[in-house]
Amino acid sequence: MGFTEAVRTCMREKYFTFQGRASRSEYWYFYLFLFLAVIAIMAVGALLFSLFPPETGTGQGIEFSTIHYILFGIGVLLAIYLYIPMITAQVRRFHDRNLSGWWVLLVFILSNVPMVGIAVSIVALVITVLKGTDGDNKYGQDPLKVQNSADVFS
Repeated sequence: MGFTEAVRTCMREKYFTFQGRASRSEYWYFYLFLFLAVIAIMAVGALLFSLFPPETGTGQGIEFSTIHYILFGIGVLLAIYLYIPMITAQVRRFHDRNLSGWWVLLVFILSNVPMVGIAVSIVALVITVLKGTDGDNKYGQDPLKVQNSADVFS
């Protein structure tokens, strides 16, 4: 699976899909897209903040204008929009390793615990890097198996 196919799959076809499996290429190409999207959003935000700098008020600190609150709101909406397929891709990647998607929730909770979070994050990274189970598993068909549209000999 290529970059554009992985992004299309995660953002359109499987946006809210927790069932099934995600190959390593689908998962990592999509996370590359997320990384590039976050950098682009931050660059646009920095550019807009330099064009419309906050004013220093006469009071205690910086006063933000309406444009700043609008930009912040758009950034929050974009983050939520990208966060949902990020979680679903993670769950499907765990399914490819024949692990329950509930492990993603446990990883999220434990990764916020000091000292434990580092080890849990490393384990989650290793799980996503390892090859998925060969053949079908309890979460679906092997995403790497070539699917023929028509069986010639049947």
